[in-house]
Amino acid sequence: MIFENGDRIIFAGDSVTDMGSSQPVGEGLFDNVGRSYVRIIENMLSAYYPEIFIRVTNAGISGNTSRDLLNRWERDVLNLNPQWVSICIGINDIWRQFDTPAMPDYAVTPEEYEANVEKMIVSVKDKVKGVFLVTPYYIEPNSEDMMRRRMNDYVAICYKLAEKHGCTLIDFQKMYEDYCKIRHSSYIAWDRVHPNQIGATLMARTFLDACGFDPQHRAY
Repeated sequence: MIFENGDRIIFAGDSVTDMGSSQPVGEGLFDNVGRSYVRIIENMLSAYYPEIFIRVTNAGISGNTSRDLLNRWERDVLNLNPQWVSICIGINDIWRQFDTPAMPDYAVTPEEYEANVEKMIVSVKDKVKGVFLVTPYYIEPNSEDMMRRRMNDYVAICYKLAEKHGCTLIDFQKMYEDYCKIRHSSYIAWDRVHPNQIGATLMARTFLDACGFDPQHRAY
């Protein structure tokens, strides 16, 4: 596994990362880390690799766009000196184009999204062991749905930036696409965005698959 004893992983994002975490960053005892995929990642690392102490920090804030995350990037990521950073942002950049179409300044265009995310990556990539770039997603099997089709543009940007800057790409959109070939999206999220614990588990598994996580590992 790529994580080592003493590593700190910061998960930066919006509501699907946040899920009730303490603000501005959540970590430590009780439910401070929230109930998202971040909690399950921490659970899995602690359960399967108890000999490795990893500090998991949730820096997700509900409702954030990439613009919002960039504005708090120094406070919530850079100043915390992580060894690993995960960036999962973009859903609200797109969603505001559809739920508040008369307020275009609320949304974030693909061009601005790319610039925002690239600034985050460039500011941190030489200071950490690695950056995970996680695609935004919309759990909608109908590829012609307007919001689902728009999501393709933002996922493509993540692929482009991950290749350009050597980030580890985590494709949540593809994972949910594959899952929805078997079960309907309502099994995960009625609004097709905010996952239940099944969805959070799928996201955690997808993330850990890219980290050399071994479910057969035994320390005792």
